[in-house]
Amino acid sequence: MDPLMAKARSQRQRTHKWVLQHPLLRKYLPLVHEDLTAVYARDLRKWLLIAPIVGVTAGLLITGIVVILLHRLWPAVLAYYLHHHWAILPFLILSFAITGLIMQFFTPNPDEHSTEEVIHSYHENQGDIHMRPFVPKLLAAITTVGFGGSAALEGPSIYGGAAIGSWLWTKLRLDARDRRILLICGAAAGMSAVFRAPITGIVFALEMPYRDDLAHEALLPSLIASVVSYMTLAAFLGSEPLFNFAGPSTFTRTDLYWSALLGLIIGLVAMAFVVTFRRVRNFFVKWSRPHWIKLAMGGALTGLCGTLFLYCYQGSLVPIGPNYEAVGEILGRYHPTSELLAFGVLKLVATIATLGCGGVSAMFVPLFLTGGVFGTAFAQSVVHSPVLGLYAAVGMASFIAAGYKTPLAAVVFVAEATGGHAFIIPALIGSAVAYAVSGDASASGDQRLHEGIKVQELRDVPVSEVMQQQVVSVPANQTLREFAETFSSHYGYEAFPVLEGRQLLGTIALRSVIQVPPEKWETTKVRDLTDRRASKVAADCDLMEALRLLASEVERPMLLVVSKEGHMQGLVTKADILKSLKLRRDEALNPSREAEPASFQLAD
Repeated sequence: MDPLMAKARSQRQRTHKWVLQHPLLRKYLPLVHEDLTAVYARDLRKWLLIAPIVGVTAGLLITGIVVILLHRLWPAVLAYYLHHHWAILPFLILSFAITGLIMQFFTPNPDEHSTEEVIHSYHENQGDIHMRPFVPKLLAAITTVGFGGSAALEGPSIYGGAAIGSWLWTKLRLDARDRRILLICGAAAGMSAVFRAPITGIVFALEMPYRDDLAHEALLPSLIASVVSYMTLAAFLGSEPLFNFAGPSTFTRTDLYWSALLGLIIGLVAMAFVVTFRRVRNFFVKWSRPHWIKLAMGGALTGLCGTLFLYCYQGSLVPIGPNYEAVGEILGRYHPTSELLAFGVLKLVATIATLGCGGVSAMFVPLFLTGGVFGTAFAQSVVHSPVLGLYAAVGMASFIAAGYKTPLAAVVFVAEATGGHAFIIPALIGSAVAYAVSGDASASGDQRLHEGIKVQELRDVPVSEVMQQQVVSVPANQTLREFAETFSSHYGYEAFPVLEGRQLLGTIALRSVIQVPPEKWETTKVRDLTDRRASKVAADCDLMEALRLLASEVERPMLLVVSKEGHMQGLVTKADILKSLKLRRDEALNPSREAEPASFQLAD
């Protein structure tokens, strides 16, 4: 080696060593490490790496789906239908039959797909989506939507993103609970990209599994993946709002009253629609006919809705297909109220025919569009308002909130996808009323009420109801040898209470005994290793406080329940509290069943 290079290298090594051993660096580097560890304690580093991968992958997939369906296939098919009305019925029957054949022969369960499969997987399969039928299901979605099925792109987008998240879990070898998080993360990314609305993607995916709660654990990764997915699609197709339309910058108090009334009407219509859809869906699922025959019937009914409307109202509107172009058509041009109502009713019937018979997609856009149609008709015929966009936005948000039980996503979607941010307050009012009026009726059969019992409900439950009253205690004057021989059979315990007569001294942990050399066990007493700072609570202490103590920064295997005189009455562990939570949840889910007595592991 060149002497000059060797000398320079030696100088660099000395400088590097001097920097690492500098007193200030050695003093403050551990503090910086401690602060960063606290800041990223919730696996933030993991999701900062993984969520963008989900976002980019889902964004590329959705971009391909949008280009194929919205930019290539559907515009050509729609133009042909508008000039050749006779072609609607045979084309839809054929395309739906092909969809049925794909689902029947290339998927394990032809009735499981799209949003329903994602929700079912979240609740029943720990977030696991089988990837073998992934491509056939996407092809079935294209044949359903691209040739005129009354559905849109959110079905394959949510399913595709969720499947990608579930698949990445197997490749990255994460924790078991992370699979459900990645499932929701991918669904959020898919929704965000297809509607160019990242906040909507986050909120909808978190609201999707439950009718009355959120999948809170997936918030951070969903946020990251949604933004990245949106940016990925925007890099190819632009970032303009999907349904951009102008609207007023203000609204009056009267508009709020009318918005509440519109929400009431749409909530009732949505409830009737959802109940009808679930009845039709259940009938076709149970009907013992080949799946392609069911789909062919659905295609025929959908085609009849489109043909009937075009026969009555000549123009460019038709209540079939993804119908993205219909939003601008309805909001940008005047249409008689009768035409709007006919379009809305036939759109709902076509949606039931398409998806109730087994078509592969979802109904977010059909509900969104129908709400906008009814809102516009309401503004024209009831309110006589020149501001049609405001009531269209309220109708859109109200129908989504009532039909999908996603009120927050409904309002955010209207603001993001339409650019109508001034509509948020009226849309919130309409959505809240529609959500309440429609009750628990949901278009998703697998969507659930949150089953978990709220931890706050333990606030009024005393420790005495769940504590173990028969416990293994250790005399303080025993030697460690006697302790080891006597209590070795009780291997399930981490620590034992220590008594001096009837007086409670504290606890002795097994790990403290192991740290003492065996040759000293004959002379060392249990009292010498007793932790006298063991947490003690009264029998009337509530379980919320007990749980806080057990989960505090200082690790506590148990809480000792003592009387005012210092006598031991029992002990309580995290397992005891979890058993209490489970019993209360079971009672809430099965109120007619008699509650079983709590069975705790009692010690002799």
